[in-house]
Amino acid sequence: MTRIAILGAAGRMGGALIRCAQRFEQLKVVATIEQPGSKAIGEDAGLLAGIGKAGLLITDKLEAANAADILIDFTFHTAIREHIDYAVKAGKGLVIGTTGLTPEEGQAVSKAAAAIPVVWAPNMSLGVNLLFALVEQTARILGCNYDVEIVETHHHFKKDAPSGTALRLGEKAAAARNQDFKSVVCYGRSGMVGERPKGEIGIHAVRAGDVVGDHTVMFTTEGERIELSHRASSRDAFAVGALRAAGWLNGRVPGLYDMKDVLGL
Repeated sequence: MTRIAILGAAGRMGGALIRCAQRFEQLKVVATIEQPGSKAIGEDAGLLAGIGKAGLLITDKLEAANAADILIDFTFHTAIREHIDYAVKAGKGLVIGTTGLTPEEGQAVSKAAAAIPVVWAPNMSLGVNLLFALVEQTARILGCNYDVEIVETHHHFKKDAPSGTALRLGEKAAAARNQDFKSVVCYGRSGMVGERPKGEIGIHAVRAGDVVGDHTVMFTTEGERIELSHRASSRDAFAVGALRAAGWLNGRVPGLYDMKDVLGL
């Protein structure tokens, strides 16, 4: 049995994690934690998640996670350092689904992985992680003779752009083509930009309505176009992946893992 603490329990992803945890016989949510000042403090986590009273109250005390084996973090990037520090001191495994981390925060995650096992992925969906592998394989086969364009769409509440998933897709394509991603990426276009440079990777972010998350990668040349797409219709897709990662992580040696490791890809 893997005992789980959910950080960001009152958020949209927190509720999805609480609901979806019921599908896993070997997982048990033992702590639900929110930031200080949250209106959800003291509320029953099950009622907030829509599954009925669970007898598990939301708290703002990280120490509530002492009873857990693994922490799942879907919060905001500014809280990640505090959560990492706690996990390292308490010796807890950590699954990070929070996006928009700064380079310095990313370095802190990597440093923590020397002491505890960490799964860190920009997208926990099983389907998206298969998409990563397919994009990598396609880019390697087609090379720079095919233009690569990435279009992502998310709800209008999302704070970071482009999405971490879109960035990872671009990084996968660039690495497979032996390119330096930062040197070839183009974030949108405006004005008289001239002809598209060979090898450029375009990334475009759309924010609209309540879209959970759509990603399309286009490989295009004269005469044909290949499109690889993933569309999430529910946050349950991300929650199921994160919960699967938590079960997989329990008992692992310290290290930085991603969903590719979890799925054995």
